[in-house]
Amino acid sequence: MSNVHIVYAHPAGRSFTRDLLDSFVGGLTGAGHSHTLSDLYAMGFRPDLSAGEYARESAYDAGAPVAADVTLEHERLAAADVWAFVYPVWWNDCPALMKGWFDRVWTVGWAYRPVRVVARKALVLCTAGYTQEQLQESGCYEAMRTTMIGDRIGQRAEAAEFHLFSRDVPVAGAATIAAGL
Repeated sequence: MSNVHIVYAHPAGRSFTRDLLDSFVGGLTGAGHSHTLSDLYAMGFRPDLSAGEYARESAYDAGAPVAADVTLEHERLAAADVWAFVYPVWWNDCPALMKGWFDRVWTVGWAYRPVRVVARKALVLCTAGYTQEQLQESGCYEAMRTTMIGDRIGQRAEAAEFHLFSRDVPVAGAATIAAGL
């Protein structure tokens, strides 16, 4: 059985993206997998780097400590063998809050220089107001996929998948993805 850590970013309690999260969690539970959740909006996660964090990441003050909320995220990720990122697509990317999560949580010596923790698998589950076909025609789909899988996840996972849910792809499919872990 897998232990999955979910990073979720959506400000509303009722949404297509929340339905996606609920379907995914239901699939995990039904298959006997365990999970933890970082609901970034509910947590009040601070997305912007402080001056001290910038100094640490840019090696001006490489010995500075990592913030407590970031350390907690490191612990959750390290305890999981699968990571899932669930969010709506806004302006062809994840919400700013999730982008800020990557800015703060992917710290030097943990996520790069060197990569210390590697998941068995990383999943990107996102919702969009456009179909995958429409996003592929505009070139946006490949750009979104490359940004999340190639850059943000990169070598931090042995395998990675990008799944887009839209009006033509029901969120119920997330339960099948979860069960297959």
